[in-house]
Amino acid sequence: MSTTTGLASRTQAPASGGGGIRQSLTDSLVIAQRNLLRMLRIPEMIIFGLIQPIMFVVLFSYVFGGSINIPGAGLNADAYREFLMAGIFAQTVTFATAGAGAGIAEDMHKGLIDRFRSLPMARGAVLTGRTLADLVQTALTLVVLAIVALLVGWRAHEGVLKALAGFGLLLLLGYAFTWIGALIGLSVRTPEAATSGGLIWLFPLTFISIAFVPSENMPSFLQHVAEWNPFSATVLAARELFGNLPAGYQAPDAWPMQHPALASLLWSVLIIVVFRTLAVRKYRSAG
Repeated sequence: MSTTTGLASRTQAPASGGGGIRQSLTDSLVIAQRNLLRMLRIPEMIIFGLIQPIMFVVLFSYVFGGSINIPGAGLNADAYREFLMAGIFAQTVTFATAGAGAGIAEDMHKGLIDRFRSLPMARGAVLTGRTLADLVQTALTLVVLAIVALLVGWRAHEGVLKALAGFGLLLLLGYAFTWIGALIGLSVRTPEAATSGGLIWLFPLTFISIAFVPSENMPSFLQHVAEWNPFSATVLAARELFGNLPAGYQAPDAWPMQHPALASLLWSVLIIVVFRTLAVRKYRSAG
């Protein structure tokens, strides 16, 4: 209740001099602060969010490291470890979708969304603030995961700026997917349903991609799906920016695979525009 009261005191009067954009930004940052404080008060949310990606790094690195043929490198455990890491990073940022959906569904279930809608706030501020808070948590998770990756032998070979650009594309994709989670959270009745709904489509999306195995190893009809998958474009772009592709690797002929950084950027922006519009519309009518 105190959080809601504080929000009310900050938003009772419309912003002056800056128009709707300034008020929308202010309201979004207030909501983001509220969600970040909530995360800090429940540290197990962050801890459990770190365990799964760390397990994936260790298991894939040491269990499958010498068993998967990488074009240009063969059955090389070290080459596969570097090939793998961009996929693990991408999987980690996109799995934040489930948390975003569950958080919004919980707020709906408790009636908090109805309280926010009664305040003179920008229509999309509640959802934007939530997704920004999730982005901060995802960035922190990615930092920890990168440290673990360095410990198991992963390296970025193209310099700091390109490495940062790679992580930037990964975070942008993760942010785009949290808007899908927001729409799911507004569309279901319970947080449990939001968690299930947020994961059920992510598993085929991440595994029918080039994240863990090259598309050449897939049946022909799945190759086309994998090569036009936005997840694949971001993974390949990150690999190129990190310098994690074997010297003899040849990218598939599909346009997103030939221009992965541009394809990743376009996919992420498109997802944000479409699903933010749908989520804000759903927020206005959800009851």
